[in-house]
Amino acid sequence: MNKKIQDAINDQIQAEFQSAYIYLAMSAHFAERNLNGFAHWLQLQWQEEIEHAMKFYHFILRRGGSVELKTIDKPEIELTNPLQIFEAVLQHEQYITSRINDLYALAVEEKDYAFQTLLHWFIDEQVEEEENATDIIEKLKLIGDSGQALFLLDRELGERAPEAESNE
Repeated sequence: MNKKIQDAINDQIQAEFQSAYIYLAMSAHFAERNLNGFAHWLQLQWQEEIEHAMKFYHFILRRGGSVELKTIDKPEIELTNPLQIFEAVLQHEQYITSRINDLYALAVEEKDYAFQTLLHWFIDEQVEEEENATDIIEKLKLIGDSGQALFLLDRELGERAPEAESNE
């Protein structure tokens, strides 16, 4: 495996684990406030980010490379109201999208076709991630300060089912 590609993937593994840690912190924030549907949604998001990191992890190993696990920092996020938290979710997903796009550009530059194929899955996944966050933001904007509507959205988010495991 090309060292430049391997280093970039190892950095992405760290970014995916960091994302998971951020979402777990957000989940705890909601759970502490008895908004268990929001907490559940973000806990599933945490789980997805772990799975994303593991896709990259297994890709390196299948290609004969070396995995280098890096430090995960304490999440530095302002936990305020649900709208601001989900705006932070969207902003973070947009950041991850830009990282995936940069990885794809590197894969093209290095003519690593196997890596390009893997990244197609991640590109599609990021479209979905941004769409989901945007959908929740739009609902939160409609809700405003209505406690009853927040309760109903919390219930809806609590019904989110885990996605089927995908091949690594």
